[in-house]
Amino acid sequence: MWRLIPPGLAAFRPALLGRDVSAGLAVAAVGLPSAIAYPAIAGLPAETGLYASIAAALGYALFGASRRLCIGPDAATMTMLAGVLATVVAAIPESATAGRTDAAAAIALIVGVLCLVARLLRLGVLATFLSRPILIGFFAGISLSILIGQIGRVTGASIAAGGLFAPPAELLREVETIHWPTVALAAALFGLLQLLRRSPVPGPIVVVALSVLLSWLFDFRGMGIAVVGEVPTGLPALALPSLDGMPLGPLLLGAGAVFLVAFGSGIVTARSFGDRSGDRVDPNAELIGFGGANLAAGFAGGFPVTSSDSRTAINIAVGGSSQVSGLASAAALVVTLLFLGEPLALLPIPALGAILVSAALGMIDVSSLKRLWRVSRIEFAFAMIAFAGAVSFGVLNGVVVAVVATLVYLLVKSMYPRDALLGRVEGRDGFYKLHRVPEARPVPGLTLCLVEGTLLFYNADYVVGRLGTIADGLGPDARWFVLDASAIVQIDSTGAAALDDFAGRLEARGISLGIVELHAEARALLERTGFVERIGPTMLFDDLQDALTAFHRATLTDA
Repeated sequence: MWRLIPPGLAAFRPALLGRDVSAGLAVAAVGLPSAIAYPAIAGLPAETGLYASIAAALGYALFGASRRLCIGPDAATMTMLAGVLATVVAAIPESATAGRTDAAAAIALIVGVLCLVARLLRLGVLATFLSRPILIGFFAGISLSILIGQIGRVTGASIAAGGLFAPPAELLREVETIHWPTVALAAALFGLLQLLRRSPVPGPIVVVALSVLLSWLFDFRGMGIAVVGEVPTGLPALALPSLDGMPLGPLLLGAGAVFLVAFGSGIVTARSFGDRSGDRVDPNAELIGFGGANLAAGFAGGFPVTSSDSRTAINIAVGGSSQVSGLASAAALVVTLLFLGEPLALLPIPALGAILVSAALGMIDVSSLKRLWRVSRIEFAFAMIAFAGAVSFGVLNGVVVAVVATLVYLLVKSMYPRDALLGRVEGRDGFYKLHRVPEARPVPGLTLCLVEGTLLFYNADYVVGRLGTIADGLGPDARWFVLDASAIVQIDSTGAAALDDFAGRLEARGISLGIVELHAEARALLERTGFVERIGPTMLFDDLQDALTAFHRATLTDA
């Protein structure tokens, strides 16, 4: 529930005002280049990035849970937005008044509403729906899409084709249209960005300032190098975007895809910095902050936003201790918008291209891919599936591929649960897995089997098949087969039917089936299906020791 003073501002201490303001100014300086450059990914004017950055910082400061997390434009979310806008804008009739900026603002508003609805439904778990391996591969694919999208900006050529392979092919066919001064400027600025990667002064800030100065000194526009052009200097008017002619179906579906990627990647960033700074991150609480930030960005004529790793990193490094730093960064960007529009108009487009190329390369987490390869080949494979989806099918369809890959990964992990036979060690209490403890021995006549997973419709045949294989290998002295269900948290009607069939096969051999530590929900279902009545309530045990005691008692009685 939102409090009168949000957690991010409640952390403010007057003695730390100077540090918060300094951090806010640093955040604004770092965020300015991305605020101007990232809108180009989605074909939006530069000022929308400033509008989104200002409004998002204010919205998150008022509603956010984290005291140091910073919100703003994000390359992955912008690439996702570009794919959505391509679909939505293509369906807007020429006679309609709605345009690309209206569609972007509308998507931001819908994403904000989805965040709040998800919070009401406590769907913060969606943050983990796209696993980290999937996100690593997906972001690598997105980065490649960003790189391809910068061909026109860094070469000066007019590239009309879209997709992954068509733009480079078109460039090769139209090589005579390449503007070599543009190429030289982009290459020089990109090289400067690489040199400044470890500099205390953020490279994009240097590139923006230097390129504006050079543009003014040497008249880049007169040389044929494209520049940003006029940047509106007034504050945005808070209003609902026009929906005239907007295709609601693609708009809603696209916003859902943007929400999933923005929230998933945003929480990864929040948790990453939370681990470093010792701040606890609650995904459900962050949904309110992300919702407020996106609603504010939408009303201000911006676009969807999420947490920013570069802004958050500089905020923590400079000493920001509360969301007062976010308010200070918004104020600094307001000053920029009001008084620095004329210098920003001279910013050369190749500089934006160089910044975006550098940002895209930074999204390819090679070290994490190497680590995945060493640790888990199957997770590496799913990362590559997500990468191929984003590259082959476009970013919008790529998120579907990523989600499907996640579902497949979850199914593969749960379709084949592990099992183990248990036994005793002489002179020691407890029960031990026979394959792990060499001195453990099975109890004569009693088979104890542990299943570590669910028993549902998609894996019931496999699990019961494994139990049948174990039963088929039992000797003539077998009397009880006890299933340790302590790790079976779910059983459905298909699983119950499979267990019933297994019990029948054991009965035919004179073997009784028992179950240990059956969870309440699973027990209720097995009672409703008649399975408990079939094996007898006395064959349900609270723990393995109870089952062993009952087995010995039954053995003495029979004797």
